Amino acid sequence: MNTRMRRAAVAVAAGAMAVSLAACGSAKEAGDKTKETGAAAGDAIKVGLLLPENQTARYEKFDKPLIEKTVKELTGGKGEVVYANAKQDATTQNSQVDTMITNKVNVLIVDAVDSKAIAGSVKKAKEAGIPVVAYDRLAEGPIDAYTSFDNEEVGKVQGKALLEALGDKAKDGQIVMMNGSVTDPNAKLFKSGAHSVLDGKVNVGKEYDTVEWKPENANTNMAAALSALGKDKVIGVYSANDGMAGGIITALKAAGVTPLPPVTGQDAELAGVQRIVAGEQFMSVYKPYAPEAEAAAKMAVALAKGEKVTGVTTSTVDSPTTKGVPAVLIPVVSLTKNNIKDTVVKDGVYTVDEICTDKYAAACATLGLK
Repeated sequence: MNTRMRRAAVAVAAGAMAVSLAACGSAKEAGDKTKETGAAAGDAIKVGLLLPENQTARYEKFDKPLIEKTVKELTGGKGEVVYANAKQDATTQNSQVDTMITNKVNVLIVDAVDSKAIAGSVKKAKEAGIPVVAYDRLAEGPIDAYTSFDNEEVGKVQGKALLEALGDKAKDGQIVMMNGSVTDPNAKLFKSGAHSVLDGKVNVGKEYDTVEWKPENANTNMAAALSALGKDKVIGVYSANDGMAGGIITALKAAGVTPLPPVTGQDAELAGVQRIVAGEQFMSVYKPYAPEAEAAAKMAVALAKGEKVTGVTTSTVDSPTTKGVPAVLIPVVSLTKNNIKDTVVKDGVYTVDEICTDKYAAACATLGLK
């Protein structure tokens, strides 16, 4: 983690208000039980880390190494992260939880493939005395803590950016909305946030919930939308993330749509940033992964030692099964061609050389990226 990213991460924890959290109902009871049964392992803890998939670049490039690094820092190098990736399979992830329980990890950090399907495994972990931190997606079941971004705000940021790009032509045609997977609770929040901004201000011609967030499914959906609406009638595309934006833009190009309409995104993936540089994608949502990862690691280490997480958390959230879950919600930034240098480059996520390969060199020069 570079200096700027570490400072940003530490600032989140340092700014946590020492308030009495309204952790009511089962969240409070689960927390008390963890205090009683959690392993007293000192710094030599085992943190189980379960991430949902490897198609989105962020998990392997940012989340995993950042969590590993922070756990090491917090435990004087004695803490161990045991990692598994479910590759978008909820059944596999449930089996991975079973393995973690068998291996007697002291705490779990879980980014659920399917927030409902994981609930039984979360309960099993808790019954084994293993506290659970829900990471990035709000898993159901008796979780002890949660960290993510303000996901409804993500959708609002995307919607506002699309309206900005459309300007006074917002009702001159139709937009296509490409939402994420229905198994991801975040997708519902992105969708809700976007609709709260877009409804009444644009005409939604077609809307899809994209199976497994897969770019190829978004590509197929976009091709179908263009066929149904007419390629000249689509004036913008709401895409919930960068991976799908790539599939959407491929479909637009294949249909001969020119100029390309504004397309949104999320995650500030390298390919997405390069498409923004090239003028193919209008924006992405930059989510600083360092503070999110550090918050998860801090909560996990505290819980593994039988301590409370109130020194880290700043708010509470409710899941469908658990009320008053202590949480850290990280703010997001709208990433466009105008602030690439001040966001992902400044924070050390990508270097200019990584973004400005030969293919994008001329576009980078125009934007002053050098």
